[in-house]
Amino acid sequence: MEIRVLRYFLAVAREENMTRAAERLHISQPSLSKEIKKLEEELGHTLFIRTNKSMRLNDEGMLLRKRAEDILGMVDKTAEEFSQLDNIVGGEVRIGCAESWLIKYLARSIKAFKAQYPHFVFHIFSGDTEPVAERLDRGVLDLAVIVEPPNLSKYNYLTIPESDKWGLIMRRDSPLAEKEAVTFDDIYGLPLFCSEQSIRADFPRWCGDHMDRLNFAGTVNLAYNGSVFVKEGLGYLLTFEHLIDTSPESGLCFRPIAPTLETNMYIIWKKYQVFSPIAELFLKRLKEDYR
Repeated sequence: MEIRVLRYFLAVAREENMTRAAERLHISQPSLSKEIKKLEEELGHTLFIRTNKSMRLNDEGMLLRKRAEDILGMVDKTAEEFSQLDNIVGGEVRIGCAESWLIKYLARSIKAFKAQYPHFVFHIFSGDTEPVAERLDRGVLDLAVIVEPPNLSKYNYLTIPESDKWGLIMRRDSPLAEKEAVTFDDIYGLPLFCSEQSIRADFPRWCGDHMDRLNFAGTVNLAYNGSVFVKEGLGYLLTFEHLIDTSPESGLCFRPIAPTLETNMYIIWKKYQVFSPIAELFLKRLKEDYR
């Protein structure tokens, strides 16, 4: 299975059309069709549902797409690292990030680092701890910023200053908007939105054995999307302070929960990881900033 053919396959998967994919790849349509057919023969499975006008991935094609994206991500990352060996004026670093206003610390470190290495380029992948850590483990990411205590058997870590404070996002016409803080009794029975990670890892610390009394009407992994649901009257969003626009014009407000619930943020990387030169220098900068 050639890297070149995997790139061809992904182009067809994205375009869902052989002719458009061939144009994007700057090769002839018959040549591309032949390569895809050879790939299917090599794997012993068809990869597309073919119609007169389109080519959509079947289940086997979806599996290969995920694997191909991972493989090509590693290939491209490796090529980047080797291209940077003799060029320490810049390079690329890939970072996975949780959603938090504390990312401002990472942004400040990047800004200072770019002043010294102006050709430094960063790529951010946003997500909860599980998908971010998975990409870190596979080597697709160099570093990750997470909001769960790190697994010390797998990762080294730095602790970012400050912590995130939890609260409730609600419409300004909600009766709870009159309160300075909201308690468990205030939100009992209300339709709540939160991330699956937080339901699993954060709120048991807050309400202990009473978790089953909270009415989680849905889960979201992006606070902004959850805030849209709140605006539309679907319920209330449990999230970190500072993530959502709560200006008077927004129609929303934030109230902290009581007793206070806070979450720390960590920068992690794999133990015994071999970094590219620029990633090594950037990690050194982070250690200077947060130790």
